[in-house]
Amino acid sequence: MSDEKNNTVVVGALMLIAGGIMGAGAALLFAPQSGKKTRRDLRKHLRRARNDAEELVEDFSDKVSDLVEAMGGKTEAILEKGKEISTDVKKDILKAFEEGKARLEKERSRVAKILG
Repeated sequence: MSDEKNNTVVVGALMLIAGGIMGAGAALLFAPQSGKKTRRDLRKHLRRARNDAEELVEDFSDKVSDLVEAMGGKTEAILEKGKEISTDVKKDILKAFEEGKARLEKERSRVAKILG
């Protein structure tokens, strides 16, 4: 559930930035100033927006990488536990076979004594 919440936050942040960029662009286009100054301001705001977007993408990428690493570690731990359990089960099965074999031999000897 926290991954879904993180995704919602990231999408919300991206939408907020996009809205800010469009609002700033509209404000600059309708502002009563020279075209040269308006273009300069647009470039400045676009650079700032690009830098903010790159930073957001980098943060998101880092979070995804951290999540993948955490899942990899958990997967390795689960596999290791599974190997331990299978080894224990294998030992228990072999022990049960040996005990069954010993009982069978004991009963065979008893029957052999009775018969003769």
